[in-house]
Amino acid sequence: MPLQLLKYNPGVVKDITEYAAGKNGPFWVDSDLVRFKNGYPEKLGGWAKDQINALDTAGSITSTATSIEGIARRMVYWRADTDGEDRLAVGTHNHLLIIMNGAVYDITPLRDETNAATTTSEALDNSETGIDVASVAGFTAAGAVIIGTEIITYASISSLTLTGCTRGTNSTSAAAHDSGAAVTQVLINPIATTDESTTVTITNTAHGAKVTDWIVISGAAATGGVTADVLNSMAGHQITEIVNANSYKIVVPSAATSTVSAGGGLTVVIKYLIGIDAGMGAQGAVPALGWGVGGWGLEGWGDPRSSNLEGVFLDNTSWNLSLWGEDLLASVRGGAIYYYDTSAPITNRASLVSSISGAESVPSVARITTVSFPDRHFIAGGCQAYVAGGGGNVDNMLVRWSSQEQFEKFAPTATNTAGDQRLQIGTKIVAMVSAREETLISTDSALYGMTFVGGNFVFSFRLLATDCGAAGINTMINIDSSVYYMGKRNFFVYDGVVKELPCPVQYFVFNRMNKTFIDKTVVGHNKAFKEITFFYVSNDSPNQEPDAYVTFNYAEQAWTVGNMDRTVWSDSFGAKLVPFAFDPDGFLYNHETGTSADGAAMNSFIEGSPREISAEGETLYMVDQVVPDVTMSANTSLDLYMNTRKYPNSTETVKGPFTITSSTDKLSTRAKGRQIALKFQSTGTTDEWTLGDFRVNSRQDGLR
Repeated sequence: MPLQLLKYNPGVVKDITEYAAGKNGPFWVDSDLVRFKNGYPEKLGGWAKDQINALDTAGSITSTATSIEGIARRMVYWRADTDGEDRLAVGTHNHLLIIMNGAVYDITPLRDETNAATTTSEALDNSETGIDVASVAGFTAAGAVIIGTEIITYASISSLTLTGCTRGTNSTSAAAHDSGAAVTQVLINPIATTDESTTVTITNTAHGAKVTDWIVISGAAATGGVTADVLNSMAGHQITEIVNANSYKIVVPSAATSTVSAGGGLTVVIKYLIGIDAGMGAQGAVPALGWGVGGWGLEGWGDPRSSNLEGVFLDNTSWNLSLWGEDLLASVRGGAIYYYDTSAPITNRASLVSSISGAESVPSVARITTVSFPDRHFIAGGCQAYVAGGGGNVDNMLVRWSSQEQFEKFAPTATNTAGDQRLQIGTKIVAMVSAREETLISTDSALYGMTFVGGNFVFSFRLLATDCGAAGINTMINIDSSVYYMGKRNFFVYDGVVKELPCPVQYFVFNRMNKTFIDKTVVGHNKAFKEITFFYVSNDSPNQEPDAYVTFNYAEQAWTVGNMDRTVWSDSFGAKLVPFAFDPDGFLYNHETGTSADGAAMNSFIEGSPREISAEGETLYMVDQVVPDVTMSANTSLDLYMNTRKYPNSTETVKGPFTITSSTDKLSTRAKGRQIALKFQSTGTTDEWTLGDFRVNSRQDGLR
């Protein structure tokens, strides 16, 4: 017989049988780390780790590579006009970070800190036991302060007076102090170690911390063999156990060499980062185990449920990050809204928007935030309602917006454009994305369009479609004039009309997906290749983090599937010339870089559907020659497997691998069957290839 062309249509099809995919396309039926370009498959570009440097205890950049703390959930990249520096803000499940000049800085807002500062409000002699101060904001109910070189302990606070003071403690001398002298709170020897243990106990009266919260220690001296650098690490420490209201435990990298009951020195300062009470610290969706879960009388009166029979889960920690000019607006899902000023020193932390001078009625809780374009209103969804004087309830279906060009002013007046609107269809707002002159808002059931109209109404709201809610907070993306997103069981595009995207791998993806963690799905864009990729948690994920992907090429109208562990993705932008992404271990990778997986081999393959040599497959054929058509580098080795079957449901016979290089003209093979499928695979670090049209030579080999 003459050579027969084996040509496939672009895209992977998995929601019909492989035999049907061959008869109706023919299509490809499986892939990993492969894309389509100009109708033909090619290996994805590789990726390489982007080094992030740690800081020393003085805040100076070191040459030590590090990963970020926590699972990255959202990031935004920009260049500040103030200093011309590029910044990458990353919100993880337990931190808010800035990466600048190759180093990572912690800008997580503070819940509290032990170095509250004020001044004396009157002159003080060396024997007074009541110290009048200008403010007690941030001071613990009991503790110690330093004035000049004198350390003073106090037993309580009455109005603006530190009472029950003991003067000149810890070998310092009692002294007289002028009115207006600086008063700074400190901890005295709050650190305890145990010989050969990595567990360190911290004593801080009425600390208010909880397990999984984070602290940052400064000013501590080496204790029990644990060095000062370890204790004062810029990365901080996570609380592993609450001993009581006045102490808790952390774990340090190296074990102590002696037991010390009270160490650390006389001027220890501890900063408490916002924690679980502020919506932080939940790596994954957790079962709701409150008093309202389960049937009446299921367990003891007043006891929270020990199991979740309804399958109700609380949200994992995620962030909303929006740029306001060169500054950053950040909100924790289900928590407060924060502001980061790039004109301030890089070591400054984000602070509450509500604490900004002139702020008015800023929601204390919001599920989703974004900035509308081009009118520049700051929008909060699923937030605290406006009540004059404050104290409004949280409404998961409420949308509020600030006055135009004033992100801190949410109180509506006759002279501003602040306002609110409650959506009707759904139980909660899930996601928002700013599109061209419209903000799309997805509830768990519907999609709304929010458009700036000005005048008394400010915004108009349109119900665009129902039964089309987004699957999670990070599953919507705006590309040019269209918004693509993942629903709970399908994919959608909005281009003026909401439409379901035809997806031939839809059932495969959603059956493979661990639905408990669907909210961790994150969408990314690779504009160079016109690709939209959804990274999701599969049923086989080893850590309940995204480990699989599905990609839609909107230029080719082709879908591919594969495996890759990425928790957040950003397209190339500014000085970032290629897409970049974080993995669950906190490492940043530059994609479309090289031909390897950060120096390791890439297992890249694509498999075609079974093809019949004769029209209806009634005859057995022997395929004895393959003529390849591949564009490949000189360092590429591509393996060809020939999979044959006598019947669609019979056992497959695999022949190969047959090695294809840049010098291969033809391959001699002996593969017999009624149907033949080709699989191409590369497993090296230098492979680079694009397939063309293959031809095979065959001869009839009988009917049986």
